Amino acid sequence: MLILSYFRKHWQGPVLFLLCAAICAVVFYLYGLPAESVLYAAALCLVPCLGWLIVDLLAYVRRVRALRDLTRSIRVLIERLPEPRDGVEGAYDALLRELWDEKSKLDAEYAASRREAEDYYAMWAHQIKTPIAAMRLLLQQGEAPDRAAVSAELFRIEQYVEMVLSYQRLGSDTVDLVLRRVELDRVLRGCVRKFAGLFIMKKLPLELEETHLEVLTDEKWLAFVIEQLLSNALKYTREGRIHIFAEGRSLIIEDTGTGIAPEDLPRLGERGFTGYNGRAEKGSTGLGLYLCRRICNKLGHSLRFESELAHGTRAIIGFSDYNLGVE
Repeated sequence: MLILSYFRKHWQGPVLFLLCAAICAVVFYLYGLPAESVLYAAALCLVPCLGWLIVDLLAYVRRVRALRDLTRSIRVLIERLPEPRDGVEGAYDALLRELWDEKSKLDAEYAASRREAEDYYAMWAHQIKTPIAAMRLLLQQGEAPDRAAVSAELFRIEQYVEMVLSYQRLGSDTVDLVLRRVELDRVLRGCVRKFAGLFIMKKLPLELEETHLEVLTDEKWLAFVIEQLLSNALKYTREGRIHIFAEGRSLIIEDTGTGIAPEDLPRLGERGFTGYNGRAEKGSTGLGLYLCRRICNKLGHSLRFESELAHGTRAIIGFSDYNLGVE
């Protein structure tokens, strides 16, 4: 089979030899030379041609067998490919190496993505244990459990479930972004309404100013970001107030909480980073701000923080002023 495939690929050589022999025979015939001269010249030419053909055939067989051995192995080592002998083979060799590099890159990205997902779910499982344990203690009390406290812990669990679902959607190939012009005040009112019980339980006043902004965004994902920032503000604010307002094209969520250390500010939103406050709060994993950062990047919004220890923090979402032709 290899010999047949070789001749199917290199049929031009024998045909060219026969054509040259036929031309020589015609020339010899026209000059009246005997037929033995033609046969003798053809035999002399045939010997080196056959030698070259045998050598090339053996090299072809070795190369094909080497490639077949490689295809049988589970892991193809590109370095073991035979050296190309001409421009066409060189082009195929370059293509194979390019495909191999691309495959290696995709494998590395997949491995990194899988490690990130494993780390995330491990942190998420650790984080959700805290409200579950708190609910268990509340329900084990002899008298009737505090309904407000149980509701607060249940709300935290719902938030963590929404967080992991958001992470899963963000990791998919197609993120369900629906960009349209949205009234920011309507989104803010919906987010604040969800946290009303926690504000009442912690006895924290909320100042919500009308922003009068219309922003180009995905309403669902923007609401998730605002809810995470509100949750953080509530978590680290024990007294004072939380103030939500706008400056230009930026939304600001300001609290009077514990504040953030200056050295921690540049790393807020990194995966797994909690900072000093997160280490003090054993239930913190930094997952919420990490998702906020990723979502804002996808939406084209900026997210930054200003803070002063013992005085509070400002979370600032910046909305671009460009027009994408979206109604």
